[in-house]
Amino acid sequence: MRIHHVITGTGPVILLTHGFGASSHMFATTVTDLALDHTAITWDMRGHGRSDSPSDGDDYSVAASLDDMRAMLDEAGAAQAVLLGHSLGGYLSLELALADPSRVAALVLVDTGPGYRSDRGRQAWNEMAERYATDLETRGLDGLPGSDELRASVHAGPHGLIHAARGMLRQADGHVIDGLASISASTLVVVGAKDEPFLAGSHYMAGKIPRARLVVIDGAGHAPPVSHPKTFNAELRRFLTDVAADQP
Repeated sequence: MRIHHVITGTGPVILLTHGFGASSHMFATTVTDLALDHTAITWDMRGHGRSDSPSDGDDYSVAASLDDMRAMLDEAGAAQAVLLGHSLGGYLSLELALADPSRVAALVLVDTGPGYRSDRGRQAWNEMAERYATDLETRGLDGLPGSDELRASVHAGPHGLIHAARGMLRQADGHVIDGLASISASTLVVVGAKDEPFLAGSHYMAGKIPRARLVVIDGAGHAPPVSHPKTFNAELRRFLTDVAADQP
C-alpha cells in the first residue's frame, strides 16, 4: 500500500488529515504558514489523491486509516503530534485520540462532527455516504459533492472514493461521541459560520471536550483552510502558541 505523503519544515509535528473526497492539496496554504516553525505532515487517504486505491472494499476502514496515520508519525520519528483533521479527517483524528491518547499532543477539529449516539442520526449519515458512493458510480468524478476543498483533478479515478464512502465514511456506533469527555488534549474546534450541518456538532464537541475552545469563522462554509486561509491560519497559530506555552 503506497500512501502519498509529504513532510515539510522542522519543529513540533502536526499531522494534517483531509476529508472525504479531498486530498492533501487542500492544506497548501496551511503548510506554507506552519512550516516556518513546525514539521507539517500532509497525506492522501487510501483511495484519494496520489495514494493507492486497492480494489478490495475490505481495505477501506477506520482501523486501516488509523494505522496509516500511525505510520505517518512513525516515519517522521514523532512519538506524538498535533492532529489537525478536516471533516472525515477530524473524525479520524478523534478516533486516534481515543485509541492512542499518548500520541496526541493537541487536536484541531475543522468542520467535523463526533458521530451520532442515536441509531436514527447514524442511519441518516450512512444513507448520505451511500448516496455519495452511488453518485460516483453513476457519474464518475463528476459525482463529487460541491465544496471548496473538492477537486476532481487530484484523483486518479472514482473507484477508491466509492470504497472509501462505503467503508471509511460510514459509522457503526456512538463510541466517539461517548468518549469526548475523556479526551485530555488541548483542542481547537473550528467551523465555518455557513456550514450549517456541522455547527451544532462543533458546539457540542467544544462543550464536551474538557480543554476545548470553539472558533466560528464568519463567511466560511465547509472548508475554511481553503476559503479563508488568513483567518484560519491566524486562529491556528494562536492555538499552537498556547499549546507550546503549556508544554513542560
